[in-house]
Amino acid sequence: MNNLPIEHASKYKRLILAVSILIPLVVGALFRIRIEGNLSFLPPVYASFNAATAVLLVFALLAIRKHQMALHRSFVRMALLLSILFLACYVAYHLTSDPTYYGDFDKNGSLNGYEVFQIGGWRYVYWIILGSHIGLSMVVIPLVLNAYLYAWMGDYATHKKLVKAAFPIWLYVAITGVVVYFMISPFY
Repeated sequence: MNNLPIEHASKYKRLILAVSILIPLVVGALFRIRIEGNLSFLPPVYASFNAATAVLLVFALLAIRKHQMALHRSFVRMALLLSILFLACYVAYHLTSDPTYYGDFDKNGSLNGYEVFQIGGWRYVYWIILGSHIGLSMVVIPLVLNAYLYAWMGDYATHKKLVKAAFPIWLYVAITGVVVYFMISPFY
């Protein structure tokens, strides 16, 4: 990997900060904006991106433990690419689709008492998983991007410190993205 000159680092850190703020704001705005289109095929696609990201992250960890830096770098880059593709598909789907509610068996956009009773305690499990997934997805953006930046700069000590926090969070977000998809998919 070509090392990034240190004098460019502050520019990239500002960009990382901007992206880390902008992404959650854009995703939050999705729930107020609708455009015409039918992209109902996308949820299993972006769930697959999450699943593949999780696998790639594990492969990246195994590669670096075997001191295979080039292979590690390739796995991380593929995981980053899939995460970007996930985000693009997620945004596109939610721009063109009404929200889906967990437990909405009749798919009318709201839960009645019978639906709440039918879904039972699973509703709380879903909300806990979804809430942690969303919250940690916001936290992981600057961690991953900064870890990547420090590796790019050749500061592997700082990279490694950041990855100790970023890796488990990114892996959790990728896995829970798949879990959330499987839990909500019957209600699409």
